[in-house]
Amino acid sequence: MEFAEKRLTNQRLYHGAVIDLDLETVALPNGKTAKREIVRHPGAAAIMALTADQRMIFVEQWREPLQQVTLEVPAGKIDARDVDAEAAAWRELNEEAGYTADKLTLQARFYSSPGFADERMSLYLATDIQPVTTRLALDDDEFLRLHLLTLAQAQEQIEAGVICDAKTLIAVQYWQAMS
Repeated sequence: MEFAEKRLTNQRLYHGAVIDLDLETVALPNGKTAKREIVRHPGAAAIMALTADQRMIFVEQWREPLQQVTLEVPAGKIDARDVDAEAAAWRELNEEAGYTADKLTLQARFYSSPGFADERMSLYLATDIQPVTTRLALDDDEFLRLHLLTLAQAQEQIEAGVICDAKTLIAVQYWQAMS
């Protein structure tokens, strides 16, 4: 069976600073049509930053859609300052964590929620990390607290529901597989 849908129309419903929202009409494989609400996103980078003593950097922050504080790996969207996801990873490691690394290694690329969004996340491993000499400013609407956790502590935070987002859960799974 053929699964591909053919885009018939596309209407931009919203253009924002972080996302755009499109409404598409598509032709289905069975000849019928359907509407698709699609969140357009430029992509993002996330960083598994490991210290020499095998702790990972997490940032604590309020997440309004969840109405809770979360612990997440440093991450951010690819923006005009970045030529690609790796450049965004270097910038976010400095901006959110205040660290740099000798090397970033791509671990995985994945889509955050392909049923309605095209956001592709690139997950990098940062090794031989050290504090930056010149820290980039946080975005005006960012309020973060840094945490260095062991793998066992990260797993406890997963159990407690504080680590609850997909990119961070994937990062912890990669970390566990490396251990």
